[in-house]
Amino acid sequence: MSKRLYKSALLGGAILLLLVVGFFQQRLNRQREDPQMGLMRVADLGSNAPPVLAFTTVALGGFRGIIANSLWIRANDLQNDGKYFEMVQLADWITKLQPTFAQVWLMQSWNMAYNISVKFSDPADRWRWVERGIQLLRDDGLRYCPTDALVYRELAWFFQHKMGQPLDDAHLYYKQVWAKQMDALLGSGHPNFAELIDPKTPDAQKRVHTLRETYKMDPRFMQEVDKLYGPLEWRLPEAHAIYWASLGLKAAKKKDLITLRRAVYQSMQQIVLHGHIVSLDPFYFGPDLSKVDQALKTYEQMLADETEKKDAINVAYKNYLKQIVYLLFTNNQEKKAADLFNVLKQKFPQTVPANQPVDEYALVYLAGDIKTLNHDKATSVVEGLIYQHYLSFAYDQDDRATAALLMAQKIYNIYTGRLSREALRLAPFSEMKKSVLDGMVNPQNQFVHPKTAERLRQKLNIPAATSAQKPAQAPAKS
Repeated sequence: MSKRLYKSALLGGAILLLLVVGFFQQRLNRQREDPQMGLMRVADLGSNAPPVLAFTTVALGGFRGIIANSLWIRANDLQNDGKYFEMVQLADWITKLQPTFAQVWLMQSWNMAYNISVKFSDPADRWRWVERGIQLLRDDGLRYCPTDALVYRELAWFFQHKMGQPLDDAHLYYKQVWAKQMDALLGSGHPNFAELIDPKTPDAQKRVHTLRETYKMDPRFMQEVDKLYGPLEWRLPEAHAIYWASLGLKAAKKKDLITLRRAVYQSMQQIVLHGHIVSLDPFYFGPDLSKVDQALKTYEQMLADETEKKDAINVAYKNYLKQIVYLLFTNNQEKKAADLFNVLKQKFPQTVPANQPVDEYALVYLAGDIKTLNHDKATSVVEGLIYQHYLSFAYDQDDRATAALLMAQKIYNIYTGRLSREALRLAPFSEMKKSVLDGMVNPQNQFVHPKTAERLRQKLNIPAATSAQKPAQAPAKS
């Protein structure tokens, strides 16, 4: 082949390749612009995106991925070293580079709410970081990832777990601060939805504006959730966990939905266990047994809706039945407890002995094997129940107070009735009651709120305590 012909062949080949590239480039451009493909997610940022975000997502082009990878590697190193504060700024840069990547928001919000918050001993300082983590997911994460189930799930988890569960030492502070915010905003735990949906007065309009713009909540959807699972106590975090999980089930793509369903039924379980606010100051809450049947329906509905992981929901359903039987029994609702105990036996026959009565089941659930109950455990359980008796009595929860005292007496009788050695006997029951009560009304007892002690003194006609009383020890709690 001559040199001239060789060059002509190369030129022809180059032209052919350019035509092929041009054809495929047009096809790629069409695919990038197709919203179903999800390749050009930057286009979803909207016209109100911050200038820095617009610059990084558009001007940097393909270099965004390289820079983001470097930052992720550095962020991982900082997390392994426990340098969570340094991660905040780094994660902020990553969100500018990858705003539609859900893991960015999940990592940064978790870092704030869980890792950084516990570095502080003051509950108010902790709350600021927990609140910032919630705001980041709610205000920014959902803005750029509106159909990602994991973002909704994480937001619901912060309410259900970080605020709702007692795993953080400051959880009571979180609950109280949030309850007061919602009380001021909604007027009560059971808001007037008609007023929120169509506000007439300037005050109502201002509150609705705050609800929509600050808390990013839609009153109409709140009403839908309340009708389906309530009436809910909207001053407690579990109601908000259900709200965001329900919104995720409605808006998210058909992926990771089990995590959202789990947030709903677990929050309903928590509402039954402690979904009733008895007092805002001091902050005291108790079970909401009016939601027992609603929670059961929620489990059954989630089982019907779930197509892939029914076993996980079934196990949770069984555990709920086991717990709720005990709770009903200890709240003086023995008939309801017996009915659900039969449901437990029918649905999960391997869980409890077929011939076991409900009262024995409740005692075993509380204290373990009664036959092997030792002196220290018996003292702790009995005094804890007496403490719950007086606490419930102080706040007019008469059924709960009565049931706690009856169970305390029953465990006391079982334990003392099988003893032969006098040295291991408990103090007389009346003396144990007096000891617990004296400790609760003692003004120097740091474990009982002064207002609670005062309520007890008034209800029992106990004279005001003097400062000469010795500091009381904390009563054992069951």
